[in-house]
Amino acid sequence: MKITLIGSGRVATHLALALQNQHQIVQVFSPKLAHAQKLAQQLDAQAISSPAQLDPQVDLVIVTVSDQAISEVVQAITGYLPQNLIVHTSGSTSLAVIEHTHSRAGVFYPLQTFSFEREVNWLETPLFVEATEQQDLQALTQLANSLSNQVYQYSSKQRQTLHLAAVFACNFSNYCYDMAQQIVDAEQVDFSLLYPLILETADKATKNNPKTMQTGPAMRGDQNILQMHGQLLARADRKDLQDIYALLSEGIFKRHQING
Repeated sequence: MKITLIGSGRVATHLALALQNQHQIVQVFSPKLAHAQKLAQQLDAQAISSPAQLDPQVDLVIVTVSDQAISEVVQAITGYLPQNLIVHTSGSTSLAVIEHTHSRAGVFYPLQTFSFEREVNWLETPLFVEATEQQDLQALTQLANSLSNQVYQYSSKQRQTLHLAAVFACNFSNYCYDMAQQIVDAEQVDFSLLYPLILETADKATKNNPKTMQTGPAMRGDQNILQMHGQLLARADRKDLQDIYALLSEGIFKRHQING
């Protein structure tokens, strides 16, 4: 399959490097030509910075820009690619965002967190596809199967629900790790001492119902410990963490008292 990438950030980079093994990346587009060139040179692709340079002979155009920019980008390129299949890679953006402007619309969403510093195991990365036309859905499914062993045809509503859950499971949990490190760093305590606990918690959550694996003072309703922790944060002048601690503790307590 001949592919053009719109964007040159983390998702575009990881996706392009994976796809180039079985497909041809023809162009990389970015408003900043230097950014497009940096990725394109790794792919033996053409770097472009103007929509007028887009090649209408490609089979697929993958838009990897930020969620809020998808609609604007599609409006800017559709006139140059009237017959091409255009997809975005967003978990939280509806198919309709493209479909309103461009009839051959699709979604190619990898449920993964992307960093330049870490490689992605694509075989184990769930990929979600959606399209306005059945033949395009089949083509996207085939493309996804060339990368991953976990390919799903999900609707926009299903995908958006999954993306919301992913924010809780990934983004919020990582921020909890960050808060934990802030707390121990303030007292010169080694954060790595928490690694076994972090790994064990994640392991249990992927092998059991997370609710049944919940532990800690909030679940037990241990007010003495909850108050002590609140006081420690207050003395450290960390009202921000104190508020989050109280909110999460209340949620855990209610979850196990009302639904226990």
